[in-house]
Amino acid sequence: MLDLHRLRLLRELKHRGTLAAVAEALSYSPSSISQQLSVLEKEAGVALLEPVGRRVRLTAQAEILVAHTEAVLERLERAEADLAASLRGITGVLRVAAFQTAALALVPDALGALRDAHPRLRVEVTQREPESAIPALLARDFDVVITEEYPGDPSPRPAGVEYAELGEDEITLALPEPAPPGAGLRDLAETPWVMEPEGTASRRWATRLCRAAGFEPDVRFESTDLLLHLRLAERGHAAALLPGLVWSGGPPAIPVVRLPEDDRIRRLFTATRRGGGSHPAVRAFRDALADAFAHRG
Repeated sequence: MLDLHRLRLLRELKHRGTLAAVAEALSYSPSSISQQLSVLEKEAGVALLEPVGRRVRLTAQAEILVAHTEAVLERLERAEADLAASLRGITGVLRVAAFQTAALALVPDALGALRDAHPRLRVEVTQREPESAIPALLARDFDVVITEEYPGDPSPRPAGVEYAELGEDEITLALPEPAPPGAGLRDLAETPWVMEPEGTASRRWATRLCRAAGFEPDVRFESTDLLLHLRLAERGHAAALLPGLVWSGGPPAIPVVRLPEDDRIRRLFTATRRGGGSHPAVRAFRDALADAFAHRG
């Protein structure tokens, strides 16, 4: 009989990439992880790891075991959800990852509702961009991730993750002060821009939008902090593309221009591991978040 604990270590190695990362996440030593995986190889009767330079990678047989481990863990997620649903009241710890504007505009109100309705539920929130939060969800670092999808740039949806749509958030063009009357996207070819870093969904979408308008944006400022984007636009240093959540329910504080209809809506989602979405704590958080989104102003 294969040992589930050792199978989970193999799964962790697949998701985290290195023995050192697994050891750090689980508070073991790398040598202890290596020894446990060696025992698993003997139990399975096949090689599970092969060296690649200074690292190791999973063999085809190890991938088979990980796939079955994922199915077992999904079943255990459902068992935990059913057990929690059989109890009175919602307790325990819920770990949430949220990108910046959702953390600012939605999470505080959702936390207030949960505190009143479920005082024994502890909610831990980490600000994390979706690009790293979804892999961390699969690695069991989080229970819920608030994520996003930009127009024309559907994000990959890994097997093992369930998505529930939260709503739509309009993105507008923030003009640097002072801006010429009637200025629009095509008039900003010579203007400095602030955007999120290369490789992010926001940056890909923004670059495509500018190219469709006939120019390559002069990106002088890069940051994942959208409050910095707003401040640079306010002070006249850069044009910015700002989602509605950045205003936290209030009206825009600087001149903004609506974008073309097909390119102005980002969609927001919550993501959970498959089998975990039915957990009462997850459902309660999703309900509170949806209510905060509906009443954001």
